[in-house]
Amino acid sequence: MTNQDKTVLVTGGSGFIATHCILKLAAAGYKIKSTIRNLERASELNKILDRAGSTYERLNKIEVDWFRADLTQDEGWAEAVKGCDYVMHVASPVALEEPKDENDLIIPAKEGTMRVLKAAAEEGVKKVVLTSSVAAIIYGHEKDSFNEDDWTDTDSEGCSAYNKSKTFAEKAAWDFINSDECTMELSVINPSLVLGPVLETDPGTSVEVVKRFLDGGFPLAPNISFGIVDVRDVAELHLLALESSQASGNRFIASSETMAIPYISKTLREKIPEYEKRFPKRTAPDLLIKLIGLFSPLMKTVANQLGKTKELDNSKAKNILGWQPRSGEESVIASAESLIEFNLVKPL
Repeated sequence: MTNQDKTVLVTGGSGFIATHCILKLAAAGYKIKSTIRNLERASELNKILDRAGSTYERLNKIEVDWFRADLTQDEGWAEAVKGCDYVMHVASPVALEEPKDENDLIIPAKEGTMRVLKAAAEEGVKKVVLTSSVAAIIYGHEKDSFNEDDWTDTDSEGCSAYNKSKTFAEKAAWDFINSDECTMELSVINPSLVLGPVLETDPGTSVEVVKRFLDGGFPLAPNISFGIVDVRDVAELHLLALESSQASGNRFIASSETMAIPYISKTLREKIPEYEKRFPKRTAPDLLIKLIGLFSPLMKTVANQLGKTKELDNSKAKNILGWQPRSGEESVIASAESLIEFNLVKPL
């Protein structure tokens, strides 16, 4: 069978990672189905994908068969997976700030993952590639280096609803795959902060940190670091995991390098000089961030990470799948340039 004879379902096809996954699958020749919550977006998404396909993959036309399905409802999933050989389950709820009730995030993430997996298993899908996160790996531990054997301690103090949602959803997926009733294969991709080129005017939450820089939202740069990965490399890793038998039964950290916010600011000043006045040149005192954190839930999360560097070991993806990610700097600049291109930042 050639790739043209194989069909892949990508869930949440309007999302930042999912649209790039669709581009990679189209370039590799697969038939593509995708779910969205509102079918009225389909024609707009077709235009976005066609434009991005010509820009990034030398494709003039990208064919996607769209289906309506929602993580919180049973309807639509059986139809969406019908005839599929593979599923990339990318859709998941995201929140920048803590919800009033953590279950508003946890339940849709976990139950949505189970809806997709059960529908796929009943259809006889061979393999699922699940998008998880390093949020399911790195929290609740007093150490600074992590690999795929690590799991977030959801009982730890300050573990956010988002971190819990990613951890519980991924653990539920592994429990289902490892049960006697399931014959499907599973690979999991655990990205760090996903940057890189946005493809439309609704870019989602992950590039918010770069947008905040461009809008002048960091008068001072807090001394925090996080792993960064390019969305194109995340999509590439999904495809590599889909096509490799060695990937089955494995998690893969998708992170290029760990970068500190002051260094990101320096990179932006050098590469996007017309916005230089908006980028902070000084690092914020830790005490100031902690004080602001008393009044801002988002800054409280930031304050908890001050001075901590979490190194993420990406050797498994490189050694087993031959993954070669771009640099963090390239991803930051690609985010900035595309946000400017789509007029998503305050005008100068």
